[in-house]
Amino acid sequence: MNAPVAAPPATFDCRQAFAETLIELARADERIVAVCNDSVGSSNLGGFQKAFPDRLVNVGIAEQNMVGVAAGLSNGGFVPFVCCASPFLTGRALEQVKADIAYNGYHVVLCGMSPGMAYGELGPTHHSIEDLSWLRAITDLSIVVPADPAQTSAAVRWSVEYGKPSFLRVGRTKVPSVSEGQAEPFVFGKANRLREGRDLTIVVTGILVSRALEAAEALAAQGISARVVNIATIAPLDEAEIIAAARETGAIVTVEEAVVSGGLGAAVAEVVVRHHPVAMRLLGVPGFAPTGDTAFLLDHFGLNRDGIVRAALELRG
Repeated sequence: MNAPVAAPPATFDCRQAFAETLIELARADERIVAVCNDSVGSSNLGGFQKAFPDRLVNVGIAEQNMVGVAAGLSNGGFVPFVCCASPFLTGRALEQVKADIAYNGYHVVLCGMSPGMAYGELGPTHHSIEDLSWLRAITDLSIVVPADPAQTSAAVRWSVEYGKPSFLRVGRTKVPSVSEGQAEPFVFGKANRLREGRDLTIVVTGILVSRALEAAEALAAQGISARVVNIATIAPLDEAEIIAAARETGAIVTVEEAVVSGGLGAAVAEVVVRHHPVAMRLLGVPGFAPTGDTAFLLDHFGLNRDGIVRAALELRG
């Protein structure tokens, strides 16, 4: 008799958790406003607009102006959440993010919606795979990449109290929960060690965390013990966790839905080379990504269970 096949885990859109939490917080805090670029629908701001019609500013398709307006609102005592498709927020308005927000230290929450390759069929103009690299170069801008709804909600709450510039990379691709059993789903600046391991460490962020956990299970079946570390805060990075991974497991695979130059992998490598050099593999996108749906693109670049397993086996020789 065949064993029953386990049902796949439930998956969730982190934008929904973002929107619900933002509305909840706005009911208690009149400083909270939303600013968008004609993206009420794609940023899941419909409920916010209905609840607070006078607290949503839609500037139209004018991203540089959008960030400038947010800077002015922050200077006036508001807490603006700037919601925009990540390729346009971080590409078109990069100068304003640097000069208007980060340089002045304004309390603005930049929300990069549908990042990575979530807009797969719209092609390279809509892939947001350079955002982590661009933003890591900006001084005093914190970068947060939640992995599931619980982390997303906690990060939104944190961002209201933070008081400084921050960037939230809010995923569109549906993901399962990876925070179950975690006392605190998100603590700013701290990594989440989701699985212990002694032979190597998989350092991963965002929507790929669940895939890294699947890879660790597959590696365990081959006798390889893989630690899994979820990096929800890319800047500032939890250097102590990275150094511990290098010293205790001797090898690191990084996994990100972004270009490999300048993003999570580069940040980890910078720490490793300074403190405890070990063999590494950086998984991500090597350059421009083609057009195709998100699932195809992630598989194309080996950003799945099997790709992570291959990288781990190559690393161990």
